[in-house]
Amino acid sequence: MTSKSAESRSTSSAGGFVDARTIPPDRPVSGRIGSDQEDQGLGIFVRPKVLDFQARVREKKKVSRRLVLIRTAVVVLVMALIAGLSWLLFLSPVFRLQIDKIGVSGGNAWVSNDRVASIVAHQGDRSLLLISTNGVEEEISGMAGVTDAKVRKSFPHGLQVTFDAQEPTAVFKDAQDKLTAVDRQGRVLNTVSKPVKGVPVIQVSTVNRAQQDQAVRQTLRILSTMPEAMRHSVTKVTAETQDSITTELDQGKHVIVWGDGSDLKLKQAVVDKIINDPSKIGDKHQLDVSAPLRPIVK
Repeated sequence: MTSKSAESRSTSSAGGFVDARTIPPDRPVSGRIGSDQEDQGLGIFVRPKVLDFQARVREKKKVSRRLVLIRTAVVVLVMALIAGLSWLLFLSPVFRLQIDKIGVSGGNAWVSNDRVASIVAHQGDRSLLLISTNGVEEEISGMAGVTDAKVRKSFPHGLQVTFDAQEPTAVFKDAQDKLTAVDRQGRVLNTVSKPVKGVPVIQVSTVNRAQQDQAVRQTLRILSTMPEAMRHSVTKVTAETQDSITTELDQGKHVIVWGDGSDLKLKQAVVDKIINDPSKIGDKHQLDVSAPLRPIVK
């Protein structure tokens, strides 16, 4: 009877109390804190979780190493992709300029297409993506006799070049009677064996000196602004000083005294108006427009 009473006191029902004095020392902990509560899963006592700090540190290190490996792999992959793409676009033959794929048009007897093509050929074996069309255009435009140039890429291997070639502005005749065609800036185009029809001849001591002579440079400037028909009718040019530039038209039919190279548009307008109006030029042959607002007809 006593044992049953003790046993009944050693266990508890839901909501009851446990007399710790009556719990045998050899019973498991779960039995001592109420097996009925553990069976129901609602006990207020739970077995504490034991933390292994060393294991936790090892786990964090493992995760960190994994993240480092992943990030390193991503960086290596991206760098490999960039290197591969750079090689493909800039170094591989995929977009490499081929000399035989360079097309040039616009040349004349003074500036040939082959001459321009030789300039562009320096860009050969480079990727089209590395070639500056503006740079090539500037290089071609800087050639004697070229006024304008356009360059267009023709993927995957070509360039198309068009340019405007001018006729000589004048021909220099030096002391040895050697004839050299020059453009409006005095740059040499070609040497010629005889005067070129429609191109004025300027008597000079040497080509090199003429290119530096201010009077000659002013003369070239005046000639380059003339209408083509008038320039072709120039049969003689004199320029003793830069303020006394004179052109002779049609074997002396008209002699135009330009003075210097200033106010050329106004001077040209005055010349056109007077020499093309018989009532103004009459039977006179010389027109002085060095002071264009006060032209003198002689």
